[in-house]
Amino acid sequence: MRRQPLVVPFALTWQQSNSDRIYCLNERAEREGIQRGMGLADARALCPDLQTMPANREADELFLRLLARWAGRYCPWVGLDGDDGLVLDVTGSTHLFGGELALLETMHERLTRAGLTVRLGMAESRGGAWALAHYGEGEDLSRRMARPGKCLEVIGGMPVAALRLDESIVTGLLRLGVRTIEDLYALPRSTVTRRFGLEPLMRLDQALAHREEAISPLSEPQHYGVRMSLPEPIGLASDVMAVAEKLLERLCDKLVEQGAGVRVLQLTMRRLDMASSQVELRLARPMRDASRILPLFERGVDEVDSGFGIDIVRLEAVVVETVADEQLAAPALGREQAGGVPGAAGSTRPLDDLITRLGSRIGLENVLRFVPADSHIPEHSFSLQPAAFCEAVADWPRGGVLSGLARPLRLFPPEPIVLPHACGGDAVRREPPVQFRWRRMHLTVERARGPERIAPEWWWEDPAWRSGLRDYWWVETRQGWRLWLFHTPQNALSHLSSWFVQGEFA
Repeated sequence: MRRQPLVVPFALTWQQSNSDRIYCLNERAEREGIQRGMGLADARALCPDLQTMPANREADELFLRLLARWAGRYCPWVGLDGDDGLVLDVTGSTHLFGGELALLETMHERLTRAGLTVRLGMAESRGGAWALAHYGEGEDLSRRMARPGKCLEVIGGMPVAALRLDESIVTGLLRLGVRTIEDLYALPRSTVTRRFGLEPLMRLDQALAHREEAISPLSEPQHYGVRMSLPEPIGLASDVMAVAEKLLERLCDKLVEQGAGVRVLQLTMRRLDMASSQVELRLARPMRDASRILPLFERGVDEVDSGFGIDIVRLEAVVVETVADEQLAAPALGREQAGGVPGAAGSTRPLDDLITRLGSRIGLENVLRFVPADSHIPEHSFSLQPAAFCEAVADWPRGGVLSGLARPLRLFPPEPIVLPHACGGDAVRREPPVQFRWRRMHLTVERARGPERIAPEWWWEDPAWRSGLRDYWWVETRQGWRLWLFHTPQNALSHLSSWFVQGEFA
């Protein structure tokens, strides 16, 4: 059942420069005076009954590319024209469909049958076809065509905006009384150039086919897939792995030629009963070394039910990324001689393979590593990120932002300490107490350095930091403990504890 068109004013909106603007609209909204690019507030002032929805520009772009692939049935040269149009070079193809008019009618019929509203135009130049598609009037497709040498006669009465000019130039021409393309064509070229630059005459020459305008066709995306049809069905895991090895070598050779690496691989095995089994492999890093990738398939292949036998095996690189060339090995150089660069002698490869093996069992997103974060709050100075999607950081910040005091190796939630005189001088003093009790141990302070004052970050909703300032101290005890203590000055005179231990140094 075909969906009926909307009979109410309707538009899609998108945000541009912190304001909502009209992205696309139906004919009913156009009749109300609304135009593309107009602010949503102005559109509602013209039409209070306007219905809107946010536009999905990513989906629109994907659909336009799919439409471009469909248009390849009419000619080999198909390109994008803005965010809502296609441009086709049908030179030498029209006779296959019965002529120019028959080609337009066929395209219009097929697109209309698919539920699309389209505007077509055909001319010997790209600019002329654009003008006819956007400013042509009437449903008669013969009026949307311009024969060779007759383009000025067909588009001459159209407004100058049909030349794809900048809005400021269109406004300037209208102020001078130049309203149509014929008016602009009649002006002395030197006068137009002196006042508006080269763009108006360049667009005019392109529309009239006096100047060439190339069409950049969409390039087909690189396909990374290989397959093998077997003369006899196989069922042993070792045989499947042997086929996968040959396919991997062919696929990796192609990846090396394109300077790419694979992140997600899919091995598909079709059985004699036409059922298929798939093994997906997600890698921690872009890889193109068949000898490293092949063992990672073993676990998945062992679990495949081959049924009465497998006759077709297909390997596809689902996600491919560009990778830089790297030095695979340096047997004569040590780490210091190689410049100490991780990976110069393949030092990071075993870790990547380990992350991939673990990720194949528990998921790559569950293999985490610590990475530094931009925050002076101790609890916020690091985060846990999937190891497969972030780089390891060798040089971590070692000191405070302002004081330069070292940060502890171990952090844990603040633990209050017990002072020998809870109501005495040590309770209100701002220096570390001489003696205190922590984790059922009586400790005596030998040396202390500090303080490092840290204020809360107001943009974080962290209940642990709502108490206010903290003064951190490095403390070494006679018993051998090196601790990270902090003092909360605002709690010094209250019944709450004001001294805590939050970290331990190595």
